[in-house]
Amino acid sequence: MAAVVALLVLTLPSFSQQQATEDKRKVAPRGTPVLWRDPGDIAARNLFLGPGGEGMKPDLRRVAFIKQETGGYSTKYRVRDGSDREWVAKVGKEAQSEAAAVRLMWAIGYMTEINYLVPRLTIEGKGTFENVRLEARPEHIKRLDEWKWTDNPFSGTKELRALIIMMALLNNWDIKDTNNKVLFVPNLKTGENRLHYIVSDLGATFGRVKVDAPVIWRIKRNRNDPADYAEDPFLEDVTDGRVFLYYKGKAQRLFDDLRTEEAAWLGDLLARLSDGQIGDAFRAANYTPAEVRLMTKAVRARINELANIR
Repeated sequence: MAAVVALLVLTLPSFSQQQATEDKRKVAPRGTPVLWRDPGDIAARNLFLGPGGEGMKPDLRRVAFIKQETGGYSTKYRVRDGSDREWVAKVGKEAQSEAAAVRLMWAIGYMTEINYLVPRLTIEGKGTFENVRLEARPEHIKRLDEWKWTDNPFSGTKELRALIIMMALLNNWDIKDTNNKVLFVPNLKTGENRLHYIVSDLGATFGRVKVDAPVIWRIKRNRNDPADYAEDPFLEDVTDGRVFLYYKGKAQRLFDDLRTEEAAWLGDLLARLSDGQIGDAFRAANYTPAEVRLMTKAVRARINELANIR
């Protein structure tokens, strides 16, 4: 018996070895941080298909329930499509607004999720739902921790500051770190792995960010409301090289020091989009023809405000 005990003691790893193994597992994958990448010919981008294009479209012959996802405003299910690819299905009011917002972000070069809006979808074991956003979960992409608006590799850059302005253009009033994610995107051919810094939840967009008078402290916000979005003001003032936006959402401190050159840079990118492309982003999200026209006009008006800043 003594010999057996001695053998067990000798073969068990030491505490330091166990700790080293655990620490190694916690090391995040390495890659080049990317927030924005030159989109090239913006006028040629297909905003109806979005960042996934035709090749990533879900196989809707069969959609099977895997599990329910937790957290956030909307109900979400992890599902598997007919080609055995996994998606996160978001149902509810945020699905349309997020699908459209992602396409506009992707069009001008920001890193985004890959998603599609399905007007009517049956999820086996759960039922049939209207306007479901399917967000891809490719096997080769690893989802890492959240990134912070005030502490990231892009602090002080025009790309990050322009992203903040873009949040206001979309009326994204739910700006918080927990809605951000870092994606590890490996390149098996070149070994040039990338870390995509994305805003992973853009559901609280295209609604109202509005102060109710005369009780100015009462803020009533909503999401996915084309009429309210079209009525909300955007650019408040431009003074001494600084841009002031009408934004009454979360993290207002981020909007304290935005510069005209950053707003103009963003405006120049967005101005390359045609009305047809902007409309395609909303058509892809299954808005009605009247809503597509309204939203296209409203987004164009905001783009023009930025493009005219000098």
